[in-house]
This record gives sequence, C-alpha cells and structure tokens, in this order.
Amino acid sequence: MIKVGIVGASGYSGSELLRFLANHSGKLQVALCTSETYSGQCVESVLPNLRGFLSTTFEPLDIRALKARVDVVVLAVPHKVAMSFVPQILAQGLRVVDFSADYRLGDADTYEAWYHAEHTSAELMPLAVYGLPERYREQIRTAQLVANPGCYPTSAVLAALPLVVQGAVALDSIIVDSKSGISGAGPKPSENTHYPNRESNVVAYNIGVHRHTPEIEQELSAVASEPVRVTFTPHLVPMTRGILSTVYMRLTAELSTENVLALYEKFYGDEPFVRVLPSSAYPQTKSVLGSNYCDIGVEVDTRTRRVVAMAAIDNLGKGAAGAVVQNLNLMFGLNETDGLKVPGMMP
Repeated sequence: MIKVGIVGASGYSGSELLRFLANHSGKLQVALCTSETYSGQCVESVLPNLRGFLSTTFEPLDIRALKARVDVVVLAVPHKVAMSFVPQILAQGLRVVDFSADYRLGDADTYEAWYHAEHTSAELMPLAVYGLPERYREQIRTAQLVANPGCYPTSAVLAALPLVVQGAVALDSIIVDSKSGISGAGPKPSENTHYPNRESNVVAYNIGVHRHTPEIEQELSAVASEPVRVTFTPHLVPMTRGILSTVYMRLTAELSTENVLALYEKFYGDEPFVRVLPSSAYPQTKSVLGSNYCDIGVEVDTRTRRVVAMAAIDNLGKGAAGAVVQNLNLMFGLNETDGLKVPGMMP
C-alpha cells in the first residue's frame, strides 16, 4: 500500500484528486490531507461529495514530519509556493508530484520570463520529468519529481503531437484556440470568475502572453527537434469545467481526413485514455466530464490545406487530478488505469 500525502487538498485540483483516489483499488491510500484554510475540519464537511468515502481531517502542513507518514507527496499549491517545498520533501527521500508550473519548464530563464518570479530551486529543474504519460511514460516510472502538465498544454499537445512527430505540418504557423470552464482559475473569486461576469459570456484573455504558451512550445519542439512557435489564445466560457482546444496546422503534404485519422489511430492505438473519434465526429466537453479521457477529432480543410485537430478534456481530470493518479500509478508500478476507468457524464 502506497501512502499519499496531499498538500493543499481542499482546492479544486486537490479535492478532485481525493475523488479519483476514492475510486482506486486501495493500493494508493490517502494518508494525509493538508489545508491551511480548513485545518481541523473533517474532509466530508468541506467536500460533501466525499461523504462516506473519506473519513479524515484536514491538517496544517508540518513539512518535517512527512517522511514518517507518507511515501509520496502531491503538491496542490500555486506556483512559487511549490518550489519552496520541493527541496525539503526530496531531501527526506520522498517522491513528489507537483500540480504547479514550477518544474514544467526546462530552464529557469524561461520560467522567470513568463512567470515573472525568481526560481529558487532551479538546480532541481533538470531532475523533473514532465508528467504526460503519452510522451514520458518510462521516465515517469522512475522519477523522483514529476511536474504535472498544465491543462491547456495537455489538450493542445495531444491534439498536435502525431502530426508534429510525423513532420507533416509547418512548424511556424500553428494556432491553438482553447475554450475553458472557469474552474481552471481556482476557487478564489475574481472579477473574471465572478458569476454575473461569466454567465452567458465568452471572453478571450492573456492573448500572446499566457503562461502555458512556453509549455506547449517546449513539448512540440522536443518532438520536432527544432524550435516551434505557436499562437495561443485561451477563452473563458460560461461553464464550470472542461476544455476544448482547436489546433490549426498547415499541412506540408497532401493528406486527406482519412489519412490523418489513420495516423492518429496508430499513434494513440495503445493509449488507455486517448480516444480518437471516427470521421465527422468531433469532441465535446460533456463526453469527458469528470473523467481522465482525452477525446480527439480531426478534419482536413482541403481548400486551405489545413488540418483542424480538436481535443476535449476535463481540466480538473486529464488536465489535473486524473493525470496525477495516472502518474502515481506509473511511479509505483501499479496498473496505469487503476481508479481512472470512469466514463464522462452526459448530459
């Protein structure tokens, strides 16, 4: 039995992780839940959906006592906070999965340019494995530190990956258009997430400067073996959760929709959580709601010689907590799908 400690367990990502682990076979056991906000309160009183599934109490974090209580720590805390915890946790010989962006990027300069903060443990960045199993499954198995991917990059990279690997698209004109539910902003209210401002309203934000841009570029560049630049425009839409990313790529060869579909089906044929949809079937967020699945659809626009690749994920599932469980399963030699074979919820 692997004892899991979750730091920041009362937030959206942390609480969703608790929900997934409640469905696990039991080989991953929640041994510690910390929350500064709800310390001393019973988990099920704060998260009533877990009533009857998890009888434990939120605690304050005592970072020095982690070694005695858990085998692995999941950090569900904001960027800049995670980097202050990770060195102390690794020094205890524990393994870490980090929800934040602090170790996703390959170098401190890029991190500091996009996050406008000094990285205080840059020496650990090369140690981190990017936690996208579809790319780094074998490295994740032995990793001490796994950097869980961002939600937007998960959808965008999975949508574009097969064609970039194949060298079938121009690398200088990739456009990523993403729509997200507002839970991606976390539970703390803001002007952007205030209900009256979001209901019946769609808005683009952080055009050209969104912090997930270098993450998308890093992962596509790694498989292209040359720099890739993308135009990334995220939007907030009036729903709680889910992401639909539409990626536009210019083909460098004559390919039909059937050709591209065959390429995607072969590329993802053995992936347990990527579902390539048949011709003329397009992904929708409700199909993956509450799950760890990524649904992908493709269509070739022969008139413009562009391929339109679409990916739908739950931003709190495959885009966050579901991916953590998938990574934990890999790290501890468990069945990769344990706790995650749950269909989406429709309608």
